[in-house]
Amino acid sequence: MQTLIKIFVIFLFYWIGEFVSTLMGGFVPGSVLGMVFLFLALQLKWIKEDQVDTPAKAFTDNMGLFFIPAGVGLMAQMDTVRENWWVILVAVLVSSVLVIASVAYIQEHMERRRSK
Repeated sequence: MQTLIKIFVIFLFYWIGEFVSTLMGGFVPGSVLGMVFLFLALQLKWIKEDQVDTPAKAFTDNMGLFFIPAGVGLMAQMDTVRENWWVILVAVLVSSVLVIASVAYIQEHMERRRSK
């Protein structure tokens, strides 16, 4: 029964994210908003880590399964990928550089804060 409650907590945040996404017109995916809300609730100590630990570990341990639909979708749209490969390549390169730079900046900021 405890595991079902933990799964419910995770899906509750997912549903809240979907609801807020619908209110926003779908600008940000509901699953992303749900993760942000769950993160904030954990950081603000509204919920405790042990309230979501078991299903969260199961989800992350099996994360590879969640990429299968995306891979199948890419294979189904291979003509589009071939026509626009350079746009995709530029987007991947630019987003990778931005992610690396932002993680480096945040890590540096956190290290300075920790050393004080």
